[in-house]
Amino acid sequence: MPPALDHSLDFEQGPIRPPSEARSLLLRFTRNCPWNKCKFCPVYKGRTFSRRSLEEIKADIDIAAEMRGQILALSQSLSEGGRVGQRVVNAVFSEPGLSHAFYNVAAWLFYDTGAVFLQDANNLVMAPEVLAEALRYLREKLPEVRRVTTYGRSSTAAQRTVEELTMIRRAGLDRVHIGLETGYDPLLKFMNKGVTAAKQIKGGQNIKAAGLELSEYVMPGLGGKQWSREHALATAQVLNQINPDFIRLRTLRVPPRIELYQHLESGEFEKLSDDETVAEIRLFIASLKGITSYVASDHIMNLIETVSGRLPEDQERMLALLDGYLALPERDRLLYRLCRRMARCREPRDLDRLGLRPELEATLQRIESQADLEAVLSEMADSMV
Repeated sequence: MPPALDHSLDFEQGPIRPPSEARSLLLRFTRNCPWNKCKFCPVYKGRTFSRRSLEEIKADIDIAAEMRGQILALSQSLSEGGRVGQRVVNAVFSEPGLSHAFYNVAAWLFYDTGAVFLQDANNLVMAPEVLAEALRYLREKLPEVRRVTTYGRSSTAAQRTVEELTMIRRAGLDRVHIGLETGYDPLLKFMNKGVTAAKQIKGGQNIKAAGLELSEYVMPGLGGKQWSREHALATAQVLNQINPDFIRLRTLRVPPRIELYQHLESGEFEKLSDDETVAEIRLFIASLKGITSYVASDHIMNLIETVSGRLPEDQERMLALLDGYLALPERDRLLYRLCRRMARCREPRDLDRLGLRPELEATLQRIESQADLEAVLSEMADSMV
């Protein structure tokens, strides 16, 4: 008889994580966002920021460790020798009434990434000594941990000394994800980002100097029609001074639930078209100079997912991919946009490589006969936020 899994076990988890942390164990170190005023962000609105105590965090780690122990015991009872393979994870997921956190631990052991992501929006705001102690405890209690990452704000990183950040790295943090969004000061002010380009640079440089990996997120389209060029150029200039390990593209969407939508409705903000956004990304990537970052377009909101590669060696290939899309006939661009918004394509060549063109043409004709095509495509993209 397999050992019973404890249905009462649960620990706190936050609402989001980066796509690159899809197979990570999720542990919540702080709640919500201490800034929470950015006009483009729908997350955490109406929720109050709070720091979790070290005792709370350690208690959650203890629960995760207990879940781990029960799953490994289940593996032994199924003659899997402690290996969490398909048979073991199926047994856990077929058990009704377990917490989402329990399923997360099981999936984490199954995928064997060793990755842990610390939620929520800015754990660097924790007292450095408290964060360091929590990290040491995490690695002590969960021996599978090989990489620990967290969100942070560049304004907070700018306030932390390199020595403090180095202490945090030595305690067990490996990577910081930061929402740079833009390096253009007028746009940072308009979007109420709460930081300047100078602080973005200082925060990024502090993180890199401490030996931590740095993932910076850029938001194509954030400048709208008014500031598209300035946004692309200034953001590249900021990143050229930081040289982060990763530059991740997150194209702007403006669903009705975010504050920026009010500016869109009033006409104060004008969205870029998909084609204009691709042109902006091209200018941005062409302006990255003297750095060795890896560029990733790893989000469904981005029109072309395969714009990725290491700088500088892959820069021309990325630019050629963007140029290839812009050079397509208008109908092909429409077909690809529809394909991407249906989450069936990653790059323009998928239209023919996957044999999707006839089906997409029929779908496109049906939409055109019944509705405003651009409105439909925009609604499909906004639904992914």
